[in-house]
Parts: sequence; structure tokens; C-alpha cells
Amino acid sequence: MIRPYGRPFRKPGSPPQRPRRKDIPRVSTKVTTAVMRQGMRVLGVAIRGEPLVFTGAVLASALYGVMTVGSARALGWATENVVLPAFAQGRTTAGLLTAGVVLIVGTALLRALGVVGRRILAGEMQYRMQARSRRGVTRQYLRLPLAWHHRHPTGQLLSNASSDAEAAWAPLAPLPMAVGVIVMLVTAAVAMLLTDPVLALVGFCVFPLIALLNFAYQRRLSPLVTRAQQLRAEVSETAHESFDGALVVKTLGREEAETARFRERAHNLRDANIRVGRVRGMFDPVLEALPTLGVLAVLLVGSIRLENGSITAGALIEVAYLFTLLAFPIRALGWVLAELPRSVVGWSRVRDVLDATGSQEYGDRELAAEGPARLDVRGLTFGYDKDNPVVRDVSFDVAPGRTVALVGPTGSGKSTITQLLVRLIDPDAGSVALDGVDLREIARTGVSRAAALVPQQTFLFDDTVRGNIALGLDADDDTVWEALRLAQAERFVKALPDGLDTRVGERGATLSGGQRQRLALARALVRKPRLLIMDDSTSSVDPQVEARMLAGLTESPATIVVVAYRKATIALADEVVYVEQGRVVDRGTHAELLGRCPGYRDLVTAYEREESERDAVAEESPLTGLGEEVVA
Repeated sequence: MIRPYGRPFRKPGSPPQRPRRKDIPRVSTKVTTAVMRQGMRVLGVAIRGEPLVFTGAVLASALYGVMTVGSARALGWATENVVLPAFAQGRTTAGLLTAGVVLIVGTALLRALGVVGRRILAGEMQYRMQARSRRGVTRQYLRLPLAWHHRHPTGQLLSNASSDAEAAWAPLAPLPMAVGVIVMLVTAAVAMLLTDPVLALVGFCVFPLIALLNFAYQRRLSPLVTRAQQLRAEVSETAHESFDGALVVKTLGREEAETARFRERAHNLRDANIRVGRVRGMFDPVLEALPTLGVLAVLLVGSIRLENGSITAGALIEVAYLFTLLAFPIRALGWVLAELPRSVVGWSRVRDVLDATGSQEYGDRELAAEGPARLDVRGLTFGYDKDNPVVRDVSFDVAPGRTVALVGPTGSGKSTITQLLVRLIDPDAGSVALDGVDLREIARTGVSRAAALVPQQTFLFDDTVRGNIALGLDADDDTVWEALRLAQAERFVKALPDGLDTRVGERGATLSGGQRQRLALARALVRKPRLLIMDDSTSSVDPQVEARMLAGLTESPATIVVVAYRKATIALADEVVYVEQGRVVDRGTHAELLGRCPGYRDLVTAYEREESERDAVAEESPLTGLGEEVVA
């Protein structure tokens, strides 16, 4: 097995190896303006999605910015009118002292109010957009046909609904602060110009340096953050695949190989995150130091102007203090710019789901509420690959209340036909109709109310027996027990520790395969379907229980289509439809097909022929009877 990027897996038993730097894919450090434009469009989506919350967050942030400048002016006024006169005269008036305290404390309180409002509203906006994206993605998953899901790994879908939705709106947390910083910078510039133009010009020299450093920071960090987000999806996909296939991994002894496969993805993600951390560790101190250098420059020039009498001490304190307050907020601009590439990647992956085509359209036709349904299949053709159909021109009908067995060798398209019968997928050609109405013309949920599919692979939730059978349906216990009785599951459920309230574990891990299949059948029967389709859903049940199950289904007022292999099961059907290579080869009663269809006869009598051949070989063997002689 070859790992991505050309590096082979290590052999089992060999010491673990840390990924070498040259094994990690290199990412171009060039950041195009297209990323910036896309990032701004993503932010525009969020602003249009939550305009009131965003407006509140920006107003709170603007209040913070204005009060930041206001606190500097308050300190300057207090220095000029309270502190220095007190030193000079040895005393001050209560009125001036009170005014100074009120100004400083008042601006501090308003500034704190702006911080609280900004953080609360920015967080609310971010989490609302994340929740909206997750809901939109999951709704789309439910709308998209099964064929679309077949083309997308489950790990990727999980990543779309979790880490991608989170990354898409990561810039929303610092965004209001960045807007407030712009307000603060404009206000600070005006305040400094009004206080002393010379000191303002000294300070303004720092702002271009901060802007250039932020641009360089974003240019260097963007591709690294983008790559890290892509690697998060790969780790999620690999982990889900390994966990979902835990039984295969353990029974085939592939733990070491799967561990190595996951380790490789995890190490790539680790090293990508380390690169991001290194860039941040290099730029953050410089971004924080530049305003401090501005303070030193202001103090140096200001002290000279103070000696010359060009400015007052209060004006110098105001400008210098203002620069000390600008250090942290200015970094918010860099945070937004640094998160934009990750946001673009996350949003593009979310949009791929939201914009996916192939969702099924529904009509407005309604079906009867009771009684067995009539099923008509005409010219049904379907292929997961359009150039290689697995079902070709399939046609048959089932009269209301009748039972039809769908029989055919493995890979003949039976399971695909059952999915088409309940419209999990739509045919490429042909139609399926219930009571003469094409499934595509039936209103949403109309098919699921009329028809139920019990699939090959039984899935149970980590819930109680009652919860798994009712599954959101408002059914009383009597109705649940009746469904269990028809599914031949009543006896073993009563023997469970808590009866209907017994939790079955994840995927029904505490139950046997046959018990899980009977609960799945009961889950379908409790809904009283007019059409019941069983896709080899009794394979884990012994023949005697299966016979009782199928006999009990005659009490259910439903038309039944059952995919079957056992001769005894097939014999209970009113009619058999025999399928080979996606086509209907013959149909009729079990006895009729035994007499005229060689393929059907060979399939359903295979076990009997093998047993007869074994008996014949045993009779001809010279060792026959040796056991009896030894015993004698």
C-alpha cells in the first residue's frame, strides 16, 4: 500500500517514523486578490444573514473605539487640569477631582460596555451562522438522493457539517472589533491632529508600517491556514472510515496499518498547524511592538516640544497613552485577514453541498390512506454509472394484497430495484407507480407513508426497543407489541431485562443479527404500510422463524415484495419474478419457474444438489461405515 505523496507505509513491527519535512506537501505562499474578494463575499453573506446582530456588534465596537480615544483625552484633561496643578499648588479642589474621576471612570465603563456588547453579539452572530450552515447542510443531505451519497464519503460529509461550517464563520468573532478599530483609528487621527499636528505626524508614520506588516502576515499565513483546513477534512475522513470499519480492521489484523494511515494524516495536520503557529509567533510580537515604538517616538519628540513650550504635558500624555491603547485592537485587523483563507475553504466546501444538484422533485398527488397498494413497474432502467446500468428495462406488476418474491443471483440488481420501488433513487428511464400514480408525482413524504423498506443491512439506534420501533411515531405500547408479534419478536423482547425500555446499544450491538432483523421488520410494520418491501431482511433468521414471520405478514393489509433465496420462503409467495443481469428473465409461480427456467431452477436448488452430491461421494467412499465398526 502506498501512502499519499509517494511515501510507503512502514512495516508492522518497525519503529514509528515522524513525517519528514520533505514529505509534507508544499503550498504556494502567493495569496491572490481573489482570496480576499471571496473572503469579503463570505463576510457579506454573514452580514446579510444576521444584519441586526451585526449592526449591534459594530455599534458596540464603535463605542469601544470612541471611548478608547475618549479615555486618552480624559487622562490628558485630568493630567492638565487636576494632577499638575495639584503638584504645583499642593492641593486641588473637590470639583476638579470629582470631574477627573467621573471622566476617567465614565469612559472606562462605556468602553467596557462596548467590549461586552461586541463580544456577546459577535459570538452570537458567529454561532448563529454556524448553526444555520449546519442545518442547511443536513437538510440538503436529507433532500439529496441516495445516488449522490454514494459518490461522497461519510467522513467528508461529517467534515462539511462540522469543521467546515465552523471554519467558514471563524472571521466573524474578530470582525466587529476590526470595524471598531477602523472607527478608533479615524477618531484617534482626528484627536491627535487637534491635540498636536506634529506628534500626530510622528504617530502616523507607525500606521503604514502596521498595515504593511499585517499584509505580509496575511500573505504568509493564508496558504498555511488553507492547507491546515484541508488536512482537517482528511483526518476526519480517515478516522470515520477506520472507526466505521472497526470489525473488518480487527478481524483481519489491520490495526497497525490503519494506525499508520491515520498517523500519517495526523502528522501532516500537526506539522501544518505548527507552521501556522510559527508564523503567528514570529509576527505577533512585531505587531505588538510597533505601537510601543510609536509611543517611544512620540515621547522623544514630545519631550523636545514640551521643553520648547510648543505643547502641554497633558497633550503629550494624551497622545502617548492613546498609542499604548492602540497596540492590541489593531491586531484584530490581522486576525480577520488571517482567517479569511480558512473561511473561504470552509465556505466553498459547505457551498458544494448546498449547491449540489440531483435533489428529488415532488408532485402534489395524494394516495389512499388504507388498504394494500397496487404496484406497477414499467421499463425501469438505472445505473450508478450512466454508461453501465445495473437495472435494464425491468417491468412487472403486483396486484393489491399479493406477495411477490424477487429472486436472482448475487449482483443481478435486486437491491437496486427495491430502492427504486420506494424512491430512494430515481430511475434513468421508466417509472414506478403506486395505485397508478408515478412516485415522482406524489407529494413529499407520501411514498414513505405508503411504502416501507426493510433493507439488507439492519441499523438500530442507541436507544430503547420502543424508541427504535416507534422512531418518532406516536404509537402506544399496544401498537408496538402488535408489530413485534407479527415480526416474531414479541417473545425475545419480553425476555429482555427492561422489555420495551431495554437499550439495545450502538447499532443494536447487544442483540443478535436475527433479533436486529426482526426489530427492523417491526419498525416497518408499526407504520402499517400499504406496500412492504423486504430486501433479504430475514437472512439472519432461522428458516422456522422466517416461515412464521412470513405467515404472520398475511395479517398485515399490505402488498409485499420480498427478495428471497430460500426455497421455503419463495414457495410462500403468490408469484416469483426472476432477475438476471438487471433484467426480468421470467415470472410465474415457483412451480412454473422450476419447470421452465433453468437459471431459476439451478439457483433455488443449488443447496439440495450440493447435499446430494456430498451424499453420493460419501456412499462411494471406502471409509463409509468405518465409524460404526470402530464403535462396535
